[in-house]
Amino acid sequence: MKQGVLYLIPSSLGEQPLEEVLPEGTLKIIRSLECFIVEELKTARRFLRKAGYTRNFDEVSFHVFNEHSPLPSFEEYLGLADEGKDIGLLSEAGSPCIADPGSEIVKLAHENALIVKPLTGPSSILLSLMASGFNGQNFAFLGYLPVDKQSRSRRLKEIEKTAGDKKQTQIFIETPYRNEQMFQAILQSCHDSTMLGLGIGLTSAGEKICVYSVGDWKKMKPVLGKTPAVFMLYRY
Repeated sequence: MKQGVLYLIPSSLGEQPLEEVLPEGTLKIIRSLECFIVEELKTARRFLRKAGYTRNFDEVSFHVFNEHSPLPSFEEYLGLADEGKDIGLLSEAGSPCIADPGSEIVKLAHENALIVKPLTGPSSILLSLMASGFNGQNFAFLGYLPVDKQSRSRRLKEIEKTAGDKKQTQIFIETPYRNEQMFQAILQSCHDSTMLGLGIGLTSAGEKICVYSVGDWKKMKPVLGKTPAVFMLYRY
């Protein structure tokens, strides 16, 4: 019997209609699946209904895998693929496995020779980079920076130096409720000539993409709030 495929399903970044950010081909595959690996059951079901999924959830196989889960086993999460069932790995927001625990599932799939098929959808990281004007041929995504003030400041200075020495765009994110602390840390730690780009609430109605030098940012009083944001540093 032919093995099933592991589909990597992107989600929306905001509350906008899904047809505005996901192509019909992606939505069609989502609606065809009967097996899902999700981070949170409630939000996954809400997303699927929004995507036009009409199956009875009592007849659908759901497995929860998130940052609190132990390392996955093939039998528990991907065993149905051996029965020819296609499986969807669903991200909470944006693209699966990017700043997302799903990479452990994909690793397991490759170790067991499953076909892994990523589906088209929004990635706040790539959308921010595209709109920044920074180097898109040499960049690094760094995930989350340290929370401790001194450690964060040291890391920002290291990142700033790398951005200038390698002409490499440095991209990182923060938990939304700490956006303001991160923004202020950048202003305090980086040179005025360093460029700071922000991608805020991408693909939502209140989307903002702003790029200024740190010195210019100091003259402004932006309100980041608790909206998901992507931070980018670069030195020309």
